[in-house]
Amino acid sequence: MGRTRPGDARGKVLKAASTLFYRDGIHVVGVDTVAAEAGVTKAALYGNFGSKGRLVVAYLRERDRLWQEQVDEITAACPDPRERVLAVFDAYEAWLSRDGYRGCAFLNATSEFPDPADPVREVVRHHKTALHGYLRAQVTRAGEPDGLADELMLLLEGATVRSVVTQDAEPFRTAKRLAARLIGHQPA
Repeated sequence: MGRTRPGDARGKVLKAASTLFYRDGIHVVGVDTVAAEAGVTKAALYGNFGSKGRLVVAYLRERDRLWQEQVDEITAACPDPRERVLAVFDAYEAWLSRDGYRGCAFLNATSEFPDPADPVREVVRHHKTALHGYLRAQVTRAGEPDGLADELMLLLEGATVRSVVTQDAEPFRTAKRLAARLIGHQPA
C-alpha cells in the first residue's frame, strides 16, 4: 500500500469531515471516525490540522469556498442584478436539496458552538456577512433600497429552515416568488 502524501491526506480529511460533520453533527463525530473515513492515520489528521477545532474551521471555510463557487456559477449567466438575486434562491435550493435538506451547515455549526468568540462562529459570521453583502450589492445596482438585502436574507434563511422541516424545495420557490415581488422583478 502506498503512502498518502500530506496534501492528499488534507483533502481526504476535509472531504470526510465535510460528509460526517454535516450528516451527523460536529460534536458527535470524533477525529478517529474522520481519520478512518478518510483512510489516513490520526497523526496525519493532526499533522494537517493540529486539532479538531481547526479541522472544523477548515471544513467550514472549504464549504464557504464551494458555496461561493456555486453562487458564481449560477449567477454568471444573469446580467441583471435582480436576476442575480433570484438566482441565489436557486443556488440555495440546489445546494440544500443535493445535501438532503439537513439545513445550513453554518447555522448548524452555530448551534454546536454557542460561544460568540469561538473561531467557528467567526467563519459563520464571515459567510453570512459575505452573502448579505452580495445581496446588498445587487439590490444597490438595481436601484433598490439598501435595507432590502435584510429582507432577502430573512427569506433565504426562513426557506432554509422550512425546507428542513418539510424535506423539500418548495420553500425556496415560495421565497423566490416573494423576493421577485420585493425587488419588482417582472419575469420576461
